[in-house]
Amino acid sequence: MTLPIDHQITFLYTRDLQQSAQFYENILGLTLARDQTTCRIYHTSANNYIGICERENAQPQPDRRDIIITLVTPEVDAWYEQLLERGAEIDHAPAVNPQYNIYHFFLRDPNGYLIEIQKFLD
Repeated sequence: MTLPIDHQITFLYTRDLQQSAQFYENILGLTLARDQTTCRIYHTSANNYIGICERENAQPQPDRRDIIITLVTPEVDAWYEQLLERGAEIDHAPAVNPQYNIYHFFLRDPNGYLIEIQKFLD
């Protein structure tokens, strides 16, 4: 028997919580679910969240590729346009990746975490 899981949170770390909050709230447009003073937790979907926690020893990782936050949506092009309008630094325009049969693009948060906006093509 599998036991239930009600929610899922991925936590990321930052030295500058206000800069990260500005990105996740104003650039990505995520809704704040909980403010825990040194951590801010944002809804990504009904029961899924991203948590940003301030830590003195957090190191920005501009070329970090070991963690990718992927947000899946049927509206990849609309996300691309909205993020451009909000000043996001996007790696490339949306494109098809035939290896994984997805349509996607990447951007980075202020800490260097890679964020992918994608949809499945099958």
